[in-house]
Amino acid sequence: MSRSRDVDAKEVATVPDGAPNVSYVFIVMGASGDLAKKKIYPCLWVLYRDGHLPVGTKFVGYARSALTIPELRKRCEPFLKVKDGEGPRLDEFFGMCSYVNGPYDKVDGFKKLDEALLKIEDVAAPGKPANRVFYLALPPSVFMPVTTNIKSACMSKRGYTRVIVEKPFGRDSDSSAVLSRHLTALFREEEMYRIDHYLGKEMVQNLMVLRFANAMFQPVWNRSNINSVVITFKEPFGTKGRGGYFDEFGIIRDVMQNHLLQLLCLCAMEKPASISPEDIRDEKVKVLKCIRPLERDDVVLGQYVAKPGGTGDELQGYLDDKTVPKGSVTPTFAAAVFHIKNERWDGVPFIMKCGKALNERKAEIRIQYRDIPGDIFDGQCRRNEFVIRVQPKEAVYMKVMAKKPGRDSGMVETELDLSYHLRFKDVNLPDAYERLIQDVFLGNQMNFVRSDELAEAWRVFTPLLHRIEQEKVPPVSYVYGSRGPKEADELIAKSGYSYTGTYSWKSSASPPSS
Repeated sequence: MSRSRDVDAKEVATVPDGAPNVSYVFIVMGASGDLAKKKIYPCLWVLYRDGHLPVGTKFVGYARSALTIPELRKRCEPFLKVKDGEGPRLDEFFGMCSYVNGPYDKVDGFKKLDEALLKIEDVAAPGKPANRVFYLALPPSVFMPVTTNIKSACMSKRGYTRVIVEKPFGRDSDSSAVLSRHLTALFREEEMYRIDHYLGKEMVQNLMVLRFANAMFQPVWNRSNINSVVITFKEPFGTKGRGGYFDEFGIIRDVMQNHLLQLLCLCAMEKPASISPEDIRDEKVKVLKCIRPLERDDVVLGQYVAKPGGTGDELQGYLDDKTVPKGSVTPTFAAAVFHIKNERWDGVPFIMKCGKALNERKAEIRIQYRDIPGDIFDGQCRRNEFVIRVQPKEAVYMKVMAKKPGRDSGMVETELDLSYHLRFKDVNLPDAYERLIQDVFLGNQMNFVRSDELAEAWRVFTPLLHRIEQEKVPPVSYVYGSRGPKEADELIAKSGYSYTGTYSWKSSASPPSS
C-alpha cells in the first residue's frame, strides 16, 4: 500500500503581497448539478471568504450544460451563506470562477478544459508549480469515462493532480472492485480522495480524541464493561419526490454501508501507532476484517407508509411517490446487528439503525455499559450510557444514576453533559464538506476512504444485498413519523440492548460554571 506524504499548511503558503507562489485551480465536474449548487460552491465560498484556501485559488466549473457565470451564480445564491456587507467579497469570489461546457464521454471536451486551465495557470503563476483538484460531483454512471478523460487530457503539467470521488463507490463487491481497479490504473492512491462527508463532521472527528486522549475511557472500552453499541441515523422526512433516485440504492447503500460503518470503525478500532492518515486507516481496516458478513436474520427491513389522519408529507407513503417504481420493495429503514470477532469486542453487538420518515432528526453513537454487579439498590439502577450526538446540536453526555435531590432517598437518571452549542458558544463549527475540501488542499487523507477499506466494507454487506434483491424480500411497513418497525425494536432487544424509555436527554439550559 502506497503511503501519502505528510503535507502541512506550508504547502498553501503565499508571498506577503498576495501573489501566489503556486497556482491552485479547483475544478467542479458536474457544476450544473444539485450537489454542486447546494454543497460544493457554498462550501468553496465559505472557505474563500474566510481565507482557508490558498490565495489566488481559481474555480472552474465543467458540465454538459452551457452556463454563464451569472447563471451559475443565480443557481447557487439560494444556498450561499452571505452576511450583510459581504456582497463585494461575493462578487470577488464569482470573479474567480469560470465555466467550460462539454461532454463527459469525449476527450475533446477535456482538451478544451485543459486549455482553459493552462491559460489560468500561465496568468496566475507563469512558470511556477500549478496544482489541480478535481471534484466529481457526478452520477456514478460517468465516473469511469470522466476519470479516463482527466487522466488523458487534464493532468497538471507542473504540479499535483488530486481527484475527489463522491459515493456511491459501486453497488456491491464486484462493481466496487471494477471501479477501484479502474481508478488505480489511472491514479496513485495519494491522488485519490474517496469522500464520505460524515468523516468531516465535528463529533466524528472528536471521537478519536475522546477515546485516546482520556485515560478514564481506556480501561472500560471493551467487552468486559460494554454491553452493546447502537449507532443511529434518523431523518424525519421521506424521499420528497426524489424516490426514483433513492430506489436505485436503498437505505443500506445510501447510509449504512458508508456513513454508519465509518462510525463503527472509529468506535471499535484499536489505538493507532500515530495520528498519521495511514496508521488510522490501517486500524479501521483491521476492524472491518473481523466482522463477518451480514445474514438475513441479522437484519430488519422497513418501508414507510402514509400516516392515517396525518398532514402534509405524512399523507404520502414511499410507494405514493410517483417517481418510485410500482410495487418497489426497496427498504427506507434498516436495523442490523454486527459482530466483531476480536479480543476486545467478541460478544458485544454493534447495532445500526437508520431510516427515513421517522420521528426525529438524529445521528448518534450510544454505548451502553453492563448492569452493575451486586446491585444494592433494589433494582433501581439503569445501565450507564455514553452518548456521542453527531447531529443536531452536537454533544457528548454520560447517562448516570444519582440520588434524587432533597429528602427522597430514591434514585434518578441524569447526565454529565457537554453540549457544544453551550460550552463553545463563540466557536464556528465548519460544514463537513468545508473541512474535507480543505484537507484535500493540504494532502491530508486521514478522513477519506482507502481502497482496501472500501473492499472490506462491501464484503460485509454484499451477500445480504444480493439476497434481498434476488428474493425480493418484502420490507415491514411502518407509519410515517414513527420510531420505525416494532420488529426492529424486537431485534435490538434480543441482541441485548436495554431500552427503558424512562429517560430523555435534554441539553442543559446554560453552560457549566467554571
